[in-house]
Amino acid sequence: MFKSSDLREKDVINISDGKKLGKVCDLEVDVKTGKVDAIVVPAPFSVGSIFSKEKDYVIPWDRIKKIGEDVILVEI
Repeated sequence: MFKSSDLREKDVINISDGKKLGKVCDLEVDVKTGKVDAIVVPAPFSVGSIFSKEKDYVIPWDRIKKIGEDVILVEI
């Protein structure tokens, strides 16, 4: 069992390419079941993103491969 605040402290890493995606900023929760459907990681900031916001990464819960002490490994 873990708290949502614990997830916000962990780096999210895509195991497909080793890229660091960022840290969890939000969770998508099914209000009927109370289960977490996805984690949300903000899109990377760039100079061009001032005028056109890139979409955040919404990573379905089933794409999370491992939640460790320091990182969350995902496959997207």
